[in-house]
Amino acid sequence: MTKLKAFDFEADIPTLHPHNHASNLHQLDNGDLLCVWFSGSREGKPDISIVCSRLKKGEQNWSVPVVLSDDAERSEQNPILFKNTNGELWLIYTAQNNVHQESSVVRYRVSKDEGHTWGGIKTLFDKPGTFVRNQPVILEDNVIVLPAYYSLKSSKGFLGNDFSVVKISKDHGRTWEEYEVQNSKGLVHMSIVHGANGNLIGFFRSRKSDYIYRTTSIDGGKNWSTPEPTDLMNNNASIQATKLSNGNLAIVFDDVNAEIAPPAENRPPWFDKSDMDKVGVDKNIVKQESIWGVERNPLSIAISEDSGQTWKYKKDIMVREDVSEVKPEFSYPSIKQLSNGEIHITFTFLRQYIKHVVITEEAIKN
Repeated sequence: MTKLKAFDFEADIPTLHPHNHASNLHQLDNGDLLCVWFSGSREGKPDISIVCSRLKKGEQNWSVPVVLSDDAERSEQNPILFKNTNGELWLIYTAQNNVHQESSVVRYRVSKDEGHTWGGIKTLFDKPGTFVRNQPVILEDNVIVLPAYYSLKSSKGFLGNDFSVVKISKDHGRTWEEYEVQNSKGLVHMSIVHGANGNLIGFFRSRKSDYIYRTTSIDGGKNWSTPEPTDLMNNNASIQATKLSNGNLAIVFDDVNAEIAPPAENRPPWFDKSDMDKVGVDKNIVKQESIWGVERNPLSIAISEDSGQTWKYKKDIMVREDVSEVKPEFSYPSIKQLSNGEIHITFTFLRQYIKHVVITEEAIKN
C-alpha cells in the first residue's frame, strides 16, 4: 500500500501527561473542533483521566487540555462526545478498577454551552463490564443508537468473551433499551454509519486479530445480520468509520493482523507488566480466544463505494519501517468530514500524544 503524499494540515495536540490514547473528535455548531482522549501515567492506572482540547474555527493551534473526570480510584477511558437530540453536548466515558475492564461502568457529563462548562458526573450504565468506544448515530425520529459492548475475560487470556450490544434511547438519553448483536463474541468497538434507505452498517474490531467485520440493520439497530469478515485486516485495535458527503464510506484502521505479524507473546504491551501478571494472562498465543500484542503500524485509511462490501482505495496515513526493539504505535483513530469536504483524523502517536491530520478523498484515491 502507498502512503499519502502529504497532509493538508498536521498538528500535535498539547498534552498534560506522558501517556495519551483513545481520541474522539467532535465538531460543534460554531465550527470549533473538540478532541477528547484519556491521559495519565499509563493505561489502567487510577490517575488516567479524560481530557479535552479545543481547536477554534480558523485557528491552527489546539488549546491546552482540561481535565473532565475526577475519580482518583478508577481508570477513566474511551471518551465520546456527541450532540444529543435535545441540543446538549454529552461526554460519555468508562471507569474501571485498574486494568480490570470487567469492572467498568459508563459515566457521563452534560454541557449546555458548547463544552466551556460541564454539569456534574453521573452514571449512565452501571452493569459491570459495560464499555463504549465509538459515537452513537442519530436516526431521523431523534432516536439515539449507541454501540457498546461487555468487556469479559477469556478463559486463558486478557479479554475475549466480549460481545457487542446497542443501547437505544427515544427520550434524549434518559432511558435506554439494550439489544444484543447476535454472533458478536470477540467483536467490539462497533462503529455505526448510515447506509442506504434508512439502513445502518456496523464495523467491528476483532479480538482474534484477523479482520474487520461488517454487519447491517434494517430496523433501526434492534436486530443485526451475522457479522462477516471484510477484506480489511484488524490487529485487535480500534477502528472508526464515517459516511462521506458523497455517500462513500471511509474507515481508518491498522493495516496488519496476527497472520502477517504474529506477536512474540499474547499480552498487551502497553500495560504495566506487573498488572498483567496479577490478572494472570497466559502469554501463549496457541488456541487463544483473543490475540494481543500485534503491532499497531501502519495506520491506514480505506474508501468504499459499495456500502463497505469492498474497499477499492487504500492509503497509509502513518507508517514507520525502522521498527526497533520497541514497536511503534499509531492507533485508535477518529475520523470526521467537515462541510468543506476536509477529512479530519486524530490518532494515538506512540502513546506520547494525539496527532491531528487533515486530508481529502481525492488524496486517498490518487
